[in-house]
Amino acid sequence: MLGKRSIKLTLFLVILQGLLFAGNPILPPGVFMADPAAHVWNDTLYIYGSVDESTDYYCSYRYHVLSTVDMKHWKIHKNVFHSRAEKDQVPYSDALLFAPDCNYRDGTYYLYYCQPDWENAEGVATSKSPTGPFKNGRKIDVKGYNEIDPCTFIDDDGQAYYMWGQFSLKMAPMKANMIEIDTAKIKTDVITEDEHYFHEGAHLVKRKDTYYMIYTHFGRADRPTCIGYATARKPMGPYEYGGVIIDNDHCDPEVWNNHGSIFKFKGQWYVFYHRSTHASRKMRKMCIEPIRFNPDGSIDEVQMTTQGVEESVDVFSRIDAARACLLHGDQKIISPASDQEIITNIRDGDKAAYKYLDFKDGVTSVSVRIKSNSSPGTLILAYDMPWGPDNIGKIPIENTNNKWRTITYNLDSQIQGKHTLWLQYYCDDDGRAEIDWFEFSAE
Repeated sequence: MLGKRSIKLTLFLVILQGLLFAGNPILPPGVFMADPAAHVWNDTLYIYGSVDESTDYYCSYRYHVLSTVDMKHWKIHKNVFHSRAEKDQVPYSDALLFAPDCNYRDGTYYLYYCQPDWENAEGVATSKSPTGPFKNGRKIDVKGYNEIDPCTFIDDDGQAYYMWGQFSLKMAPMKANMIEIDTAKIKTDVITEDEHYFHEGAHLVKRKDTYYMIYTHFGRADRPTCIGYATARKPMGPYEYGGVIIDNDHCDPEVWNNHGSIFKFKGQWYVFYHRSTHASRKMRKMCIEPIRFNPDGSIDEVQMTTQGVEESVDVFSRIDAARACLLHGDQKIISPASDQEIITNIRDGDKAAYKYLDFKDGVTSVSVRIKSNSSPGTLILAYDMPWGPDNIGKIPIENTNNKWRTITYNLDSQIQGKHTLWLQYYCDDDGRAEIDWFEFSAE
């Protein structure tokens, strides 16, 4: 058997090689990516997105790409494009790189990027590989409509379209070179905030004879926390409002936006989106949920989960607390180390949810790695709903003087099957707690 040191070394090497595993978020601790644009080429799913690195500003000066062949094992391709420093491929601007997209034609992959440089907002770079490196960034002339969030779509007849913008979506046919648009045919107000709750982040796909415009939806919580959609019979509309696909409200106390895409991979459609972390609008993690189309073409709204594309979360494996899909209260997720994420600033009454855990035929105990400066405290493990008598344990938490302790507790009642798990913390003072991970046992 492998010792703890060997296991840690093995995990380090797996991450170093870029292999990630299923479940939400799909990124390892310490890696933050947002604005996922999904595409499938040669039986491989690729996700293009912005890279977050600071709570002081959005995004960064580089892009990564994620890829998978089975939705369980992921590879991260780092630093495929840069806008400054030694690997600079944008000679005309050193601005940050906001949300990207990518497309393919005739042996070339085209990476579409945007920057908060309002005279040079839209650009494109090229590569012979879907994972780059992408080079030779050049501006796209959008006739003064310098905004953000580019997306491209190639229709069945081979005609490509370019779309971008905030509040009012702009769209135009592309020329055959995939670098220029037909500026004489730019259409504004393809979808709008007033009619479709459009905020930004458009992504276009076609299913059967219907075009689905996916976008950041500003219709709930006075924030653009949703991924919404509208449908049309032609790529440039008119579009009819469809509804919400997913809402990331309560993934973080400071959540602001959502941004994503939908795509079909090996017979299943998925929504790709992001969640905020670090109690910041500017630090985000990519996530995935399966979606379903109804016979009339509408899309059912799905909820955020910890399991993601898996059927459930295995409770007999160590579960990082930072995989919570809902956070209520003042608590937040942070990275105390480059390979670690925890929930911190947990105060009296704070709750975190994990959906859905498979307790199989039952569990008897739980181990929790926790630290606290409050005394006394109680960690309640509730299931299904965060209120009422349905709980499997009330773990007393003593003041650990802010030092990590692993507490093992024999559960008070039996639980079987698949449930939402809520971790609820209570204390008698204004103290704080932190949780690193938890793990169940049936022994």
